[in-house]
Amino acid sequence: MSSRASGQAAPPASPATPAPAAAPPPDPAPSPTWSAGPIDFSGLIDGYYSFNFNHPASGFNQLYNFNVRSNEFSLNMAKLSLSHTADPVGFQVDFGFGRAFDIISSNEKAPQIFRYIEQAYVSLKPPKGKGFQVDFGKFVTSDGAEVIESNGNWNYSRSLLFAWAIPYYHFGVRATFPVGKRFTGGVMLVNGWNNVEDNNSGKTLMFTGTYTAKKFAWTNNFHTGPEKPGTNKGFRNLYDTTLLLTPTAKWNAYLNFDYGSDKNIGPGSQVWYGAAAAVHYQATPKISFTPRVEWFNDRDGFATGTGVQQQIKEGTFTGEYKFPEGLLARLEYRHDWSNQPFFQRGGSVSPLDVSTYMGPVGTAKSQDTLTLGIVAFFGPKR
Repeated sequence: MSSRASGQAAPPASPATPAPAAAPPPDPAPSPTWSAGPIDFSGLIDGYYSFNFNHPASGFNQLYNFNVRSNEFSLNMAKLSLSHTADPVGFQVDFGFGRAFDIISSNEKAPQIFRYIEQAYVSLKPPKGKGFQVDFGKFVTSDGAEVIESNGNWNYSRSLLFAWAIPYYHFGVRATFPVGKRFTGGVMLVNGWNNVEDNNSGKTLMFTGTYTAKKFAWTNNFHTGPEKPGTNKGFRNLYDTTLLLTPTAKWNAYLNFDYGSDKNIGPGSQVWYGAAAAVHYQATPKISFTPRVEWFNDRDGFATGTGVQQQIKEGTFTGEYKFPEGLLARLEYRHDWSNQPFFQRGGSVSPLDVSTYMGPVGTAKSQDTLTLGIVAFFGPKR
């Protein structure tokens, strides 16, 4: 099982999250609107077909997040959100189902109902607080250059960094506050990585900061705290940074870097780190293209939870077409390769006898997929 899924080394944030996003949505297609009084509604249905040229016997695209099933039609997620902007009190509730929700909460200790709740928090924004806001509840992480919802990203598949280097969500309290006109700071005290119900008595402390200029935004996140079940020994640390470049209306890009470590109870630490870059070109109001490249070093085999010490790279090219009324389609080719035999090809199985939730580790050093994703979504009138 992956370390992220197990909650022991988990290694993307909702558009409704008040913490500044590192890479905002690339101007999605116009969507139908729905509001009722002070309550705003939004939602989406996301499905795909993914063809894996390796024809893995397990039926999984290895090392993927969300669009993990190969050579079949699959539902990524169906989601409904209710929200009210803090004035001074607000809230956000996101719930749904599908493969993405299963993966996000694959080892949640809390009752089963929390598997279907992506976010549920209340907000307080004092009228004289000069932009200060505090939230309490379950909320998605501020780490990373991508988010959980496909229509909020440039590519259809998630990056290796999103999948293996950072957490999905937290439960606790967070505060955000502007400092001047361009900087927004934040601090969070949470149970840990991917758990509503804590796995120890310790807490994780997080710091966030975003500097926003006319042509770029730079976001930094750091958190530290114990994440091992039943003990507060051995802290896990993560530094995440994303530079979003917005030079023109047609050209955007981002650079993302992560460095994580999980200290052993005894000597030594488990370490993972990597970098990703993507360029988004809006060719016409309806058509866009996004190449993405990435390198991830799972130095100790800890982040992916396999024990396979490997360096993984991927290259992705995504074409998008925006239909009217909140519908978009993406056609994507992706090539992953490792310096170690890892990917399944047919029924090939590694003699290492190592398994993940996607099946046994294979004998191939590369994997190629072609995916068609369809996302329908709607948003509030405001």
